[in-house]
Amino acid sequence: MIDFSKIKTYPIKQRANKFSLNDMIPLDHTICIDNPDIDSIADSIVNANRQGKKVIIMLGGAVVKVGCSALLIDLMQKGFIHHIAVNGAVSIHDFEVALIGETSEDVERGLEEGLFGMVEETGRFLNEAIKEGHLKNQGYGFSVGKKIDTLNLPYKSLSIFHSAYSLGIPLTVHVAIGGDIIHQHPSCDGAALGSTSFQDFKILTESVAELQGGTLLNFGSAVNLPEAFLKALTIARNLKFDVRDFLAANFDFLNMYRPRTRLLQWPKKLGCETYDIRANHNESIPTLHKKILSRPN
Repeated sequence: MIDFSKIKTYPIKQRANKFSLNDMIPLDHTICIDNPDIDSIADSIVNANRQGKKVIIMLGGAVVKVGCSALLIDLMQKGFIHHIAVNGAVSIHDFEVALIGETSEDVERGLEEGLFGMVEETGRFLNEAIKEGHLKNQGYGFSVGKKIDTLNLPYKSLSIFHSAYSLGIPLTVHVAIGGDIIHQHPSCDGAALGSTSFQDFKILTESVAELQGGTLLNFGSAVNLPEAFLKALTIARNLKFDVRDFLAANFDFLNMYRPRTRLLQWPKKLGCETYDIRANHNESIPTLHKKILSRPN
């Protein structure tokens, strides 16, 4: 068996990054694309907030890397988001933003020398958080938010995880073991990953069970989150929660099979209103942010 304990890491200060805080989209942005479907989605979110209905957003890692974190944090703080579900990549990029105000390495360059994903601090601190959560029967997302808070990281105000932790909003992480860079590190514990992510799946299922008449948005997760949502919805309906008539929207620049079927085509059979928004995240998310805030609450 290959010996992971011999894997070598290096300090994060030695790594060049493609994203910095200069790339973060500010709250006073002027980005607004012309798409009437985004108007309908904004109306649904504002109405859900008024009526006490659930709004769940699902995120892929690119959302952080194109600078949308501050916009989503603003919507969280204003009460428009009630649950955030992410893949493992989001936890990595979000943690690095909180730690150094930068993220997103050159994969090809790192792969050549076997150093892709091998920065010491990202793997060590995130794996520590996950193992601490495992011991306390807590979820992955809560554990990372708590770790950022405990470490008092310098840019924590721009962390989605820390904001969710501070606001008491459920943030769940849904991983495929072996799919994230922190799984390459000698500090990784597979049992801890499994237990904390499974705890998060239960938390997601609880939120999905309350989605009747609410809103579900997916930004850029092509596989993990559409699949996790489908299973959570199935469990909720199996347990006799009559989840139907919610609005579901998929935001991405590509037409992907799983989001199209799991989030749009199949929920239509439950009376859902569905939208497929084809645009870059650094256009669609600012537009949605602006349109939500422009409506009377």
